Amino acid sequence: MDGNLPSTTTGTGDQIIVHGRGTCDMKGGIAVMVWLAQRLAAPNRDITWVFYDCEEIEDTANGLRRLAADHPDWLEADLAVLMEPTSARIEGGCQGTTRFDITTTGVAAHSARSWLGHNAIHDIADVLERARGFDARQIEVDGLVYREGLNATLISGGLASNVVPPSCTVQINYRFAPDKSGEQALALMTELFEEWTLQLRDLSPGARPGLDQPAAAAFVAAVGGEPRPKYGWTDVARFASLGMPAVNYGPGDAGKAHAIDEQCPLADLDACVDALERWLSS
Repeated sequence: MDGNLPSTTTGTGDQIIVHGRGTCDMKGGIAVMVWLAQRLAAPNRDITWVFYDCEEIEDTANGLRRLAADHPDWLEADLAVLMEPTSARIEGGCQGTTRFDITTTGVAAHSARSWLGHNAIHDIADVLERARGFDARQIEVDGLVYREGLNATLISGGLASNVVPPSCTVQINYRFAPDKSGEQALALMTELFEEWTLQLRDLSPGARPGLDQPAAAAFVAAVGGEPRPKYGWTDVARFASLGMPAVNYGPGDAGKAHAIDEQCPLADLDACVDALERWLSS
């Protein structure tokens, strides 16, 4: 794929940057895991390395979801470390997310005789205005401040350039703080868009930080630094649903994930290797 492989590097010394699609999200994290797996001859803990597919798409395809359903005993542990890009800093918990469609219905007509029809695309403007006016919160959860967000992310409608559109659909994504359950988030969206019917695409609850759990607290103490909130949904939430503490910790800036200039500093890779090797060896 153009722009994907091979990766390239720029800079020298401790300023080397690895460029290429996936370097940040999340080949860098996988590289750290593979390096540690072959390097740790006698770790001080029993380690299970989990490499899985379909993490970025709908939940029903998620490889970790399949593992949890088919082999739950494989995932029994005191702590899970998700190698999500965090700039080599611990990020606690994660946001919840839901996606839903709203469709407006019109009446098709020739655009030269538009009074004989009804324009569904014009009607969707009311939905977009409602989303634009949403008061996204910043809320503290167990010492970390999470920012919420509501965005229209996809829109489609119309039949032809000379036809009044009979339908229009917008997809909306709500990212919510982990103080809410998935049901509470959906209820809020249903109330916000009460004039329309919501067609639910997916709903994944978030996870509270849980950094006060003994295993997580010990990890924070070993790695160091001030924990931050995780913006976005990660499989930390899946482990939380299994009753297991989990943290996000990996190389690369999540702001570069999926970007045309995706990159990962070599210093982040080294920092993660050093911190995890120290934690698993001391």
